Formats: sequence, structure tokens, C-alpha cells
Amino acid sequence: MSTLGQRLLACAVATVAAVNASPLQAQTRAAYEAAREQMVQAAVLDAGVTNKRVIEAMRATPRHEFVPRLLRKDAYKDMSLPIGDQQTISAPFVVAFMTETIDPQPADKVLEIGTGSGYQAAVLSGLVKEVYTIEIVESLGRTAHATLQRLGYQNVHVKVGDGFAGWPDHAPFDKIIVTCSPESVPQPLVDQLKEGGTMVIPVGSRYQQVLYVMRKRDGALRTEALHPTLFVPMTGSAEDARKVQPDPLSPTIANGGFEKALLESGSMPDWYYQRLVTRAADPRAPEGQYYASFANTEPGRPAMAMQGLAIDGRQVRQLTVSAWVKYTDVRPGRDNNELPVIAVTFYDQNRAALPHSWIGPFRGTSDWVRKSETFRVPPEAREAIVRLGLFGAVGELGIDDVRLEGHR
Repeated sequence: MSTLGQRLLACAVATVAAVNASPLQAQTRAAYEAAREQMVQAAVLDAGVTNKRVIEAMRATPRHEFVPRLLRKDAYKDMSLPIGDQQTISAPFVVAFMTETIDPQPADKVLEIGTGSGYQAAVLSGLVKEVYTIEIVESLGRTAHATLQRLGYQNVHVKVGDGFAGWPDHAPFDKIIVTCSPESVPQPLVDQLKEGGTMVIPVGSRYQQVLYVMRKRDGALRTEALHPTLFVPMTGSAEDARKVQPDPLSPTIANGGFEKALLESGSMPDWYYQRLVTRAADPRAPEGQYYASFANTEPGRPAMAMQGLAIDGRQVRQLTVSAWVKYTDVRPGRDNNELPVIAVTFYDQNRAALPHSWIGPFRGTSDWVRKSETFRVPPEAREAIVRLGLFGAVGELGIDDVRLEGHR
């Protein structure tokens, strides 16, 4: 059966199920559909994804089926969520952006490295002919396979094994998506990519990664840096063998003064999930010649940037966060919770969120002023994410010279 036929069959099964569903089931389904539509608007359309087929795939794929039941209330938020074994399901924007980047075609055979929950493979399923996906964590691979089969994604083939070795039995592949972050591109994946094919892959150190699109021409890869990103650590020897390892006892911010040259795409290095932010030039900037400028005119739209880091709460008991800020005509967004802050969210070893802290909120108008706060670090903390931005507020916010200092 063709991919289109499979999807039509799945729709028919869903229709029969809907007729026989209880009122409570229908209400739950309607709530998920409404939440998914909001997700598509905020995390896909507003974020700049334009490929109509990819947008429809995001609209049709039930993300809540790929997250643990206890987290289904958050399934359609634009955020990664823990799925067990120290792994996460990628945020919707990341999935949509990577899918659009490879320009999926109906006749394509696609290889995905890092199955995780199976959500990325499910999105690809209706866009291409065949999806081959590899997960190194056996329990995740089995769960993803069962979920994909239960939901009727018959053209997705799941394998448990070393993803960086590829799947030579089914090579070459028209497209390859890698959702884990090696320091360099594994050669087997280069070898298994078809001439003229496209690969999207995050490459770099543990917390300073860049998402690249690579196109194979004359046997070699031609690369283009897209934007900074952050994927969870790889499992096993590949992660342990990194030449550059993070130091959880000395938490630091990279490019906190925003002085590094922009990437080819115009993104600022080291900060990921950049929304409605630019690197502004100003000889009066508190540090160097540039600062991060966030601007928003529509209440509720996210203007932000984030950066991850390692931190060990067993030894780093407190964290001082400081930055220069200025703001102009800043007003709350849809409610008084949507105001600009500099926030730190801590995560435990399973990537479950712990209590977070923040500087701010800021409102009104102010010239450059130095802000600093010292926070308690939860003993369970192993990672943190620093978040900057308006977070739904309206107005302009400038931030410069972001610094961290850990205290034992």
C-alpha cells in the first residue's frame, strides 16, 4: 500500500473510532486537536516554517501519543520533554525546522539517527516513501517501534543500534536527519548519503552546537551553518569520547557579550531558540560594541534566546547571574505573567525541570542598568538553561554582558 493509502486508511480507522468514542474521549480528542492547532500557529507558522506539506504533517501528527502520560498536558507546548533514559522528545519547532530543511519529497528514502520517542519519524512518515530510524537505547527503540506500529505508521522501520554506523543494508539514502550531536560528522553517514542528497545534523561541543545542512556533491559535503541548537547528550562511548567536555563545577556563559560574528544565517553564535532578537550595534553598549535586542509588538509572541550549561548542584551551591539591561516602553503581554526576565531553569539527571529563578521582571522604560542576583542551586541539578527575552511582553529589551559565577 502506498504512503497516501496508509494515511487514508489511518484516517478511516480514526473516523470509525470517533463514531464509537465516549463523550469524554471526544472532549479529550477535541482538546488535543485545539492544542495542536495552537502549537502549529506559534511554534511552526510564527517561527517561520513555510513548507505547506511540513505544516500539514505537524498538524496531523498526534504529539501527545509520543510523550509519557503524565506529561501529556504539556505535549503541545513548544518545548522538549523527558521521555526516559535521560532522553527527550524534541521541541515542535526543532522537528518542523529540521523536516523543512531536508525538503522531503514523496519518493524519498530517509534515514533518521536518534529515534527517541518516534515523533520525528511519524512526522516524516506521511511526507516520504520510507523512513529508517535508529535508536541506541534499547528500551526507547522498542517503545517507539510499538507506538509507531499502534498508530499505523507502516512505512517507518525502527532499529536498535549505533546510529552513527548508519544502516548500510538500506543505503543510499536521499536524506538524513541526525537528532544527536557529534563533534564531527560520522563518515558512515557521509558514505550512505546519496549523491545529491541532503543531511541536517547538529555538530559541536556538548552545549555549543550548530545545526548544519550538508549537501553531497561529487562525493563531498558542502556545509551551511543554520543556527545554534541544543540536543541532549548522546548515549554511551560517543558522548564519553568527546574531546571537549563541559565543566559542571565552573558554570559559564558563552558569548555573553554578543560580540562573536554572526553565522551565515544571521543567527548569534552560542544562543539557541532565537526568536525576535537581533545583535544590535551601539558604541555605548556596556560591553564591547554589540548587545542582544529583543522587540515585540504582538502580545504573547515569544521574543527570546537560550543557552544550556552543565552545573553540579552537589558542589555548586549558589549561582550569581548578572547582566546589563535596558528597556523601552515594556508592557505585559496577554497577562501580568508575560513580562521580560533573565531566568535560570535547573534540570536533574533525567532532565526533569527543577525550581527556577529569575532576575526581573522589567517593565516601563530604563537606560542601561546592571542587574545581579544570587540563587540557590538545587542539589539535584546537573544542567541549567539560561533564558533571556520578553516572553510575550510588548516593547524593546536590550541585554549585554551576561555572566555567571558559581559558589561552593
